[in-house]
Amino acid sequence: MGGSGSSLSARRAISLALGLFVFSPSPAPAQDPDLQRQILESQRRLEAIRAERARLQAEMEQVRSRVRNASSELRNIEQQLSATRSALAEADFQVEFATSQVEETTAALLRTREELEEAKAILHRRLRDIYKRGPLSSVRVLLGADSFTDLLKRYRYLQQIAAYDRDLVDRVTQLEGALEIHNQQLQASLAELGRLRQTKLSEVAELRSVERERQSTLGVFRSQAQETEDRLGQLEADELRLTDLVDVLEQRRREAERRAAISGAGREGPTTLSGNDAGSLEWPVDGEILYRFGLDRQPNGTVLKWNGIGIRAPTGTPVRAVKTGTVALAGPFEGYGPTVILSHGGGFYTLYLYLEEVGVVEGRQVQAGQVVGTVGGAQTPEGPHVEFQIRAPVGGGAPQAMDPLQWLRNRSGIP
Repeated sequence: MGGSGSSLSARRAISLALGLFVFSPSPAPAQDPDLQRQILESQRRLEAIRAERARLQAEMEQVRSRVRNASSELRNIEQQLSATRSALAEADFQVEFATSQVEETTAALLRTREELEEAKAILHRRLRDIYKRGPLSSVRVLLGADSFTDLLKRYRYLQQIAAYDRDLVDRVTQLEGALEIHNQQLQASLAELGRLRQTKLSEVAELRSVERERQSTLGVFRSQAQETEDRLGQLEADELRLTDLVDVLEQRRREAERRAAISGAGREGPTTLSGNDAGSLEWPVDGEILYRFGLDRQPNGTVLKWNGIGIRAPTGTPVRAVKTGTVALAGPFEGYGPTVILSHGGGFYTLYLYLEEVGVVEGRQVQAGQVVGTVGGAQTPEGPHVEFQIRAPVGGGAPQAMDPLQWLRNRSGIP
């Protein structure tokens, strides 16, 4: 009975040991090569997007240092906004991948831990069995053999049990190593997930910053657009009043000539300005051209129409008559401030607008080169300057605004 019991115990131990090998170490989560390639491409795209955003931000600083152009800033910010949203999408993709890695590694870690606990339980039961039988149990098994053949069988059983015991210990050691590897992978995945979440937070903060800047720039853009619209409306109203005034002055001149002809007093006098003077007139003041005759498209898309040229000069600089004429108006005029208009006969007029002070009297004649006033315009959006206009008759009709640069002497550097 003792030999039979020992043989049964040996078979049970062998069965337990064999059953243990049904379990296998949980492999680390397999990495899909295609997914890994997508992650690498996503990381490259993210770096490229960030580089493009940095370039756009540098370009923005250059734009701001050159000119405060709200329209260009807005286009740049829209590009930055698009780049930041793309970077955020890439960060989301990488966070999602890292999260799935953490979940897979955590699941593998739990499976390995369960297998390790089960293997340890089997090993502990085996150790208890060995302890209960005592150190001479193997000898007793051998001595209990009935024959030499039975002895050989018992010896082979003992060898198998010893081998399975070693495999059991190796199995526990292997599972402990796998558990450690899975734990390290989990810690690495958690660290990467934390880094990616921080990256995402940075991109979200960047997105909000760019959106705030976009709103701010939109506000500036709209404000500038409104200012330009207001300025446009003001200029149109001022120009309409000025044109009406010149028409009234021309009517008065013609009426005066008609009355003089009726009374026999003769004409008002010879015309001092004509088409032959084009390109020969001296400049009313030296300075930089602020704006030119004709249409002027603003950065925000609105269009201003100038009927003269703006010449920048320090406030108080003398402004001189470009040709001999009679003072038709000398005083304040709505929209332009102190104004001087010279009549040169025959429907020709020169206008000196945005003056600070007027230096002539209505009805008096002034000579070419005589000071008619000083530069003003400090309160205008363009700053200190004088606007110079020339009005000439067209087809015998009312005086029309002409391009002063076609009448003034060509200066070096003025195309």
